[in-house]
Amino acid sequence: MSMKKTHAIRIHENGGPEVMKLEEVDLPPPGAGEVQIRHAAIGLNFIDVYFRSGLYKAPYFPLPLGKEAAGTVTAVGPGVSDFAVGDRVAYVGSDGAYSVERNIETRFIVKVPDDIELETAASMMLKGMTAEYLLNRTFKVGPETVLLFHAAAGGVGLIAGQWAKALGATVIGTAGSPEKVKLALEHGYDHVIDYSSESFVDRVREITGGKGVDVVYDSVGRDTFPHSLDCLKPRGMWVTFGQSSGPIENFNLAILNQKGSLFATRPSLFAYIATPEEMRASAKALFAVVQGSKVRININQTYPLSDAGRAHTDLETRKTSGTTLLIP
Repeated sequence: MSMKKTHAIRIHENGGPEVMKLEEVDLPPPGAGEVQIRHAAIGLNFIDVYFRSGLYKAPYFPLPLGKEAAGTVTAVGPGVSDFAVGDRVAYVGSDGAYSVERNIETRFIVKVPDDIELETAASMMLKGMTAEYLLNRTFKVGPETVLLFHAAAGGVGLIAGQWAKALGATVIGTAGSPEKVKLALEHGYDHVIDYSSESFVDRVREITGGKGVDVVYDSVGRDTFPHSLDCLKPRGMWVTFGQSSGPIENFNLAILNQKGSLFATRPSLFAYIATPEEMRASAKALFAVVQGSKVRININQTYPLSDAGRAHTDLETRKTSGTTLLIP
């Protein structure tokens, strides 16, 4: 197999959306333990913005962006026996998803069930597996749980609301506009608070009869801190898993004591799917709730891959809801 050419978005430095360049790159045959994939669709996630801006440190430059996509296997490298040409696959975790074709190690990929479309798979791996570990493993959500989920109308939020409801929880969310409140209410949330017009702390106290919630899932960061802590019951857990509004700085551990012997954790998906076994188990749980119609995936925006800059701008300025795809 000779060297092919493909197109991929890479960054040569950190900065705004303008640093993303769609470039022609060489695509060698897949190496040992790798397959070659032609992408059908690519997921857009805040982590892509964090790596582009420099909030998360790039391991090297030029950095191929993107952590999540789905497509079809077009070639198989030496030693690969569990995947074949024509397999429909999806993945999360390997840099370089913003591309037309790529090589990827098989440890990152899972087969997509026949009744799930590749576009759906591409839009839900990172966000859906994030919801899986948050609700099943960071804090075990069940029928007794009362939870607060910020950014309820976002990609993770819409999946988590439905999933938490399927687990029997009382699900409270926040969103930033009447439209987003309505969207979240259609996706499992019992109560949704419009943080642009009311205090979510006061409303959570009201909804819970002054008790507070067992767990707050917070991907917003600076704008919701320390108010998230004021929503918790004594010994409740604050799960900060992102920072769409900016990082939390100078976090003082004593605040956890002052606000009720609280627990705090800063998890990331990649620590929860660190082994192929964990990753496949998480994906299997996700596929099961989608196939069982407990969770439906909303692809609310699509952009051509060449228009990734506009997609980033829309994500950062809170113009998007649900999940967003880039189409190569």
